[in-house]
Amino acid sequence: MGKKHAHHGGAWKIAYADFVTAMMALFLVLWLTSQDEKIKEAVQRSFTNPFASLTKESAGIIPQKDVQAASRDKSGNFDSSAAVELAMLRRLNEELLKALEKEIDDDPQDPKPIKLDMTAEGLRISVFDRSRKPVFKLQSAEFTQYGDWVMSTLAWQISLFATFHVELEGHTESGRKPIRENYGDWEITADRAAAARRKLIEHGVSGGQIRKVAGFGDTVPMPQTDPEDEANRRISVLLKVHSSKGGGA
Repeated sequence: MGKKHAHHGGAWKIAYADFVTAMMALFLVLWLTSQDEKIKEAVQRSFTNPFASLTKESAGIIPQKDVQAASRDKSGNFDSSAAVELAMLRRLNEELLKALEKEIDDDPQDPKPIKLDMTAEGLRISVFDRSRKPVFKLQSAEFTQYGDWVMSTLAWQISLFATFHVELEGHTESGRKPIRENYGDWEITADRAAAARRKLIEHGVSGGQIRKVAGFGDTVPMPQTDPEDEANRRISVLLKVHSSKGGGA
C-alpha cells in the first residue's frame, strides 16, 4: 500500500488573510491621505463615537433622495462629510427613540410628548409642554420633574454626538393672556429656550455646541395645527449638520 501524502495544514490561508488585511489597511491609509480635511474630520468622528453608524443608508428614517440632496455642497458636488453626519444623526434619532420609548408609549391614547423629525438641516426634536404631562411649571420657565428628566435624557444623548451645532427655540400657542404686564408670549418663550440651554449644559452638552437660543412667541405654529392648540407650546431642539445653510463650519 502506497504511503499517504501528509497534509500541509492551513498555514498558507492565515498568511494570505494577513496579506489581504495589510493591503486593505494600506488602501484605507492612501485613501484617507488623499481626502480633504472635512472628510478626514467626519471619518475621525465616526471612529471616535461608538454610537455612530456609517451603514444606515437603508434605515428608512428619511428618503434616500433627501440624503443625497442634503449631502451636496454649494457647488452641487457630493459632500461625503455631510453624508457621514447625516448617518450619525439617523443613529442619534434611533438612540433617542430607544431612550424615550417608555415615556412615549406609556399611554397610546395620549398625544406623543416628543416628536423627532429628520430634515435636510438635521434632526429636529420637538418637546411638547402639554397640560396632562407638562414640561414646565404653569406660567413659568422652571422645569417640572418630568421636564427635567426629558431634557437630561436629551442632553446625555446629544453629548455623545458633540460635533453637531444645536439651536433652541421656544414656541407657544395663540390666545394666551399675558402672564403680567410687559411679560407675554415673546418673553416666556425666550426664557424657556434659555432654560433649555442651561439644562442641556448642566447635563453634559458643551456650551460651544449651542449656536442659537430664541423665543418665537406664537408666530410659528406646528404644521397643520390650529394656532390656539396647545401642541404649539413646545421647545424645539435642532441638531444641525455643518454643511446645512446657516450651520457654520
